[in-house]
Amino acid sequence: MISQALTALVALSPLAYAAPAPSGTSSIEGAVTTTVVGPSIPALPPGPDATTYPRDGKLHAPEPAPYTPAGGLGTNGSEPIYQVTSDFDYESIALGLYQEWIELDLFHHGLAMFTEKEFEDAGLNAEDRYLIQFMAEQEVGHAELLSNILGAAAPVQCTYTYPFTTVREFLDFCQKLTRFGESGVYGFINHLNSRESAQLLLQSISTEARQQMIFRQFDGLFPMPVWFETGIPQSWGWTLLAPYIESCPANQTRLAWENFPALTVVNQPNVARKNANLTADNETIASLSPSDTCGDDCGPAITHNRSIPLSYPGREVRFSWENPGQAVGPNKSYETTTSAGAPQFVAWVTQLNVTYSALTNISGNTGMTLQPNVSTFAGDPAINGTMFVALTDANITLTPFNLSMINPHVVAGPALYQAG
Repeated sequence: MISQALTALVALSPLAYAAPAPSGTSSIEGAVTTTVVGPSIPALPPGPDATTYPRDGKLHAPEPAPYTPAGGLGTNGSEPIYQVTSDFDYESIALGLYQEWIELDLFHHGLAMFTEKEFEDAGLNAEDRYLIQFMAEQEVGHAELLSNILGAAAPVQCTYTYPFTTVREFLDFCQKLTRFGESGVYGFINHLNSRESAQLLLQSISTEARQQMIFRQFDGLFPMPVWFETGIPQSWGWTLLAPYIESCPANQTRLAWENFPALTVVNQPNVARKNANLTADNETIASLSPSDTCGDDCGPAITHNRSIPLSYPGREVRFSWENPGQAVGPNKSYETTTSAGAPQFVAWVTQLNVTYSALTNISGNTGMTLQPNVSTFAGDPAINGTMFVALTDANITLTPFNLSMINPHVVAGPALYQAG
């Protein structure tokens, strides 16, 4: 239940959750934009006070109240207002709302698309199906929350297209879509001007993190194979999401983020294969023969620890990618773009790391690389779980807080890579 104080600050309004009819139009408008003052954000050194605080465990300023150390943001007693306060805030949370809407539709769609027997054959009983239904109900609340933060022009629900034909493919798509939805919020939440909105968003994305783990369990995967979850820039999230949005109402609020050319992992490790190292090019779960599937060894469970990993250091990973200029997204009204040069590297974005490997055997719009052997900390192989890869023209050094600086160097991608 939302408290009366919060209700007063984030005016609650009823939302319609039925997907709207297509607008019937299709023309490229591109991302919303205004005056652009430079080709990219320049790289700068740390601020003058970034390293001056003495990390000695002592207090160094008067306490504003008992038991209240000095510092922090939003700690001066001002009444919190839960609404966006900058273009960055609006466009970031609007992207998050696009994600909430598709998750709400996706969970309902999957439950309606398959019969009880098909779910039972895939290892999910009535209680499991209700858990998916409850996750859809969570999305109702998330969509309402973000809509109220954004105000009257908040994006509404659209119509969508999905790539699955079986229950197992539905579950695998859900764990992938919730992965980039969760990581997309991690990438911008700490940059929001509105700290109040960031607080509410944190409390919703923490719920979505649980959804992602549950879908990994339903998908027969180890539930949490990493020590840290990854954050990605907004344009990465929008690049991954937009292809599944078929159409939106004609007056839909548009986004400012870039759509990069699509990247495909040609030999993507197949989660349903007994030995994922034998995954054929462009293989799907539905295309597997019964003798090649892992059966109960990778069915829905609290956890599985596979004797044959999905991927490994030194694995040959093959890619194909599109040229820029492709129509994509709702009503095919956005266009893929890139400002990068020729592809030279594969960026592996996982946990706290951005690691590069050389892109080789380039022929037209295909190439390959070898999966790196790198750890976040000793004992934590960095390349694991459902993670992100992109093609770049440079191997610039980046960290989680400034990862968006990679965008001018992205040739294609990101794509999800099913490392574990």
